[in-house]
Amino acid sequence: MELTQESLLALLQIIALDIVLSGDNAIVIAMATKGLPKKQQNKAIIIGTGGAVILRIIFAAIIVYLLQIPLVHLVGGLLLLWIAYHVLVDDEPEANIKSQGTLPKAVGTIIMADAVMSLDNVVAIAGAAHGHIGMIAIGVLISIPIMIFGSKLIVKVMDKYTWIAYVGAGILAWTAGQMITGDEFIIDWLNLNNGPVMYAIIAVITLGLLLVGYIRNKKTA
Repeated sequence: MELTQESLLALLQIIALDIVLSGDNAIVIAMATKGLPKKQQNKAIIIGTGGAVILRIIFAAIIVYLLQIPLVHLVGGLLLLWIAYHVLVDDEPEANIKSQGTLPKAVGTIIMADAVMSLDNVVAIAGAAHGHIGMIAIGVLISIPIMIFGSKLIVKVMDKYTWIAYVGAGILAWTAGQMITGDEFIIDWLNLNNGPVMYAIIAVITLGLLLVGYIRNKKTA
């Protein structure tokens, strides 16, 4: 895989998306290993996240294949917009993860919870990777260790600096815009052969999502 400027930007996008969307997963890791002895906590985290990484790459590869089907780019992009909205308004109930007292149970909890909770991550990185499985694997392998060792820091920083959620949602919305405008049906329907027009549509989608999220948060506050 040749590392061009475009592929490097896609890789950075994948890493940023995975870190932003991994806050809940970091909490799962912390909760699942809380009841273990100190010596076993790191082992459970390493084994559990190792299994989670493999599952994420497999799921992402399946979604990359599905993205070759007509209209799936459009559906995936709309799903990403919904995910981006929830990153901003954060009105979903928190996952109820109990502390596990044995190493196998903790590892199983981490893998199963990550598999269930990682749909947003997988759809996002599959969209950002533009069909490159190798790019997905590299992005996940880089971002997962950051998530593991910086999980508590990530959660604290995102709680303290609310603008980070807007940055993450903006990246998600931009990726969603790329998926929507990259769908063959949308390209033919809107005659999107002009690069600047396509980027203008993506920018409108991104700014619109951020504005809606900002207004909703203001009303809630």
